[in-house]
Amino acid sequence: MSFLANPLPQHDGRRAAIDRAYRMDETVAVEALIPRARLDAAAAARVVERAAELVRGVRHNRRRFGGLDSFLQKYSLSSKEGVALMCVAEALLRIPDAATADRLLEDKIGSAHWDEHLGKG
Repeated sequence: MSFLANPLPQHDGRRAAIDRAYRMDETVAVEALIPRARLDAAAAARVVERAAELVRGVRHNRRRFGGLDSFLQKYSLSSKEGVALMCVAEALLRIPDAATADRLLEDKIGSAHWDEHLGKG
């Protein structure tokens, strides 16, 4: 018997659900998931309180980290350099190894015109 002659068991319909979802219209898929993503009132309140704690912590510690505000204003998302920095920051969160991180940094940061900003921040 070949592998193709014996398809995988259905596993309580999970395989059929995967087959139905394959290449599903994104809008349809998201609209079906939205009701499942809702938080009850207690969980929503915890999220709001945690977010407020994080904001208060950032505001309290902002001076401790030197010119971060100045840096963020200098390299806003309206500049090529700001977009490059945002892409790098986001990507570095997901990169599994140092070699890949180094290649990303070289690609994204190496192409920006940083010399135009020297002494101006």
